[in-house]
Amino acid sequence: MTDTPETAAAPAIASLSFEAAMGELETIVRRLESGDVSLEESVTLYERGHALRGHCEARLAAAQARIEQVSLGADGGPAGTTPFGES
Repeated sequence: MTDTPETAAAPAIASLSFEAAMGELETIVRRLESGDVSLEESVTLYERGHALRGHCEARLAAAQARIEQVSLGADGGPAGTTPFGES
């Protein structure tokens, strides 16, 4: 990716929270949709946006893996926990 003044100062994606990455991704989408950026800048923004999307997906998958659901026994009481999505 070519460093522009904007991307050179941009924080490393791995260090961003989900919310910060999503906010930056939304900004990139708005800029690309506006049509007011050069072709070279569009490519640079697209590349960063693609990386941000991957980061957000990974953060969501990690959060989902940490969520557990309580399984109930025949008596209606809690019988244990299982990872989210498993029954």
